[in-house]
Amino acid sequence: MTVVRGAMESLRAFGAVFRNPDLRRLQLAGAGSTLGTWAYTVGLGVYAYRSGGARDVGILFAARWGAAALLAPWLAVLADRLSRKRVMIGTDLVRVVLLTAMAVAAWRGASATAVFALAVTVSIVSTLFSPAQGALMPSLVTNPEELTAANAAMNTVASVGMFAGPAFGGLLLAAGGASAVFIAVAGTFLWSALCLTRIPQDTPPPVEDAHIGTTMLAGFRAILGHRALRLVVGLTTAQTLVGGAFEVLLVVLALQLLHGGNGTVGWLNTALGIGCLVGVIAVAALAGRKRLAGDLGIGILLWAIPLILAAVWTNLAFALVLMVVIGVANTLVDVAGMTLLQRSADEQVLGRVFGVLESLILAALALGSLVTPAIIATLGTRWTFVAVGAFLPLVLAVTMPALRRVDAEARVPTEPLALFRTLPLFAPLPPTVLERLASSAVEVRVQPMTAAVTQGESGDRFYVIRSGRAAVEIDGAETSELGPGDFFGEIALLHDVPRTATVRALDELDLYALERDDFLAAVTGHAPSRAAADNIVAARLPAGAAV
Repeated sequence: MTVVRGAMESLRAFGAVFRNPDLRRLQLAGAGSTLGTWAYTVGLGVYAYRSGGARDVGILFAARWGAAALLAPWLAVLADRLSRKRVMIGTDLVRVVLLTAMAVAAWRGASATAVFALAVTVSIVSTLFSPAQGALMPSLVTNPEELTAANAAMNTVASVGMFAGPAFGGLLLAAGGASAVFIAVAGTFLWSALCLTRIPQDTPPPVEDAHIGTTMLAGFRAILGHRALRLVVGLTTAQTLVGGAFEVLLVVLALQLLHGGNGTVGWLNTALGIGCLVGVIAVAALAGRKRLAGDLGIGILLWAIPLILAAVWTNLAFALVLMVVIGVANTLVDVAGMTLLQRSADEQVLGRVFGVLESLILAALALGSLVTPAIIATLGTRWTFVAVGAFLPLVLAVTMPALRRVDAEARVPTEPLALFRTLPLFAPLPPTVLERLASSAVEVRVQPMTAAVTQGESGDRFYVIRSGRAAVEIDGAETSELGPGDFFGEIALLHDVPRTATVRALDELDLYALERDDFLAAVTGHAPSRAAADNIVAARLPAGAAV
């Protein structure tokens, strides 16, 4: 019943994603970017092959991935300094210009070196899109379930792009050659930019006062300093390493173990894509449990087992089923991993955290695909499948206790979260920030006629009334009364002054308390929330209702 209820909650969240116009526009922008990226990869590969054969293809793709992996963490600083919406639009428009130049160069028969240089630049610029997209999404959702659903929907868009993009690119190649692909892809990126223009302007995160070197390394420091981030990034990188090996093993499976041809490679890829789409249903069934770290572990395990089984029973029908399972696992890993990063990382460094992840993913893909032929030469084909498949369960066995702790620590009390959402100074906060606040709330009980805070004392906490009534007293005289849903204590924290009033319980008072640092980091770190708090303070001070 718990799983069924969770699935129903998640399905409602999926519906909310498509009813949310801003999320819908973000998904459409992602569809344009993904479709263009896959079509572009096909067109570029064929152009490079016709220019200089397999050697040029290998050199070009290694240069693209290598340059992108090296620069992604540093470029991601822009996603934490500027409007994330504008970073995405800027990325799209720069890609439009570069792809148009590539189309003209290819059409006019210019040097392949010039086209390759533009292609590497496109790959470098493109590393900005995903970090900005991942960092922007939490500000567009209304609750944690919707965030998971939005990531699942985006993963579906990516899965569809895996089919539609190469097909689109192939049709364009047949009709007009590489130049036709490049100009059409420029159109998909322009579409993405136009969709993004209709999303409301987001507020850039506050700029931390730090040396440029410290700023550039903030994404790395955030990951190393936070257990959940370390774990998610580490597991995602390990899975991507196996994913890079899988790119080689899939071809080996089709041609050597199944004794098929090029068509078999296509069938296996199709089954993989179907699995990615089926994975969205699995996310709907599991996400409502709010055990994202556990779901990440399930995805990691489901990635590994089919690789081992593929070496044991070499049958096409069975292999297709295994590819579907891997596709499901891929969706679980992607959605759970991205949502955990969005919920765990501070908003100020979220773009840089995604930039580091982007770099590690590119490097892991390249490394996995490079070392696999050497492993096959050493162990043989079947044992390579077993060895690569066994790698992830070993990693999971070591990290399972930490995964359990992440889920235990990530449980958000629903009552304080629901109450905090009603407060005007918290209403503008992104759902992920509000979630962390609710997790840090401490229950406090005050007996009748006892002071919760006393005038003149230093302030160390902010309070929200869960139940009961309290009187606000200034210089011994009662000035107002507070009840459930009211709050107090913000002035002493925001202005660093002694308490301006005494709040005394009239009957038993149940409170949620937030420590000074947690309250100030949330409210002052988000411009709309700080503005709302300042307005509340300005309205309360004359009436003597704030403390």
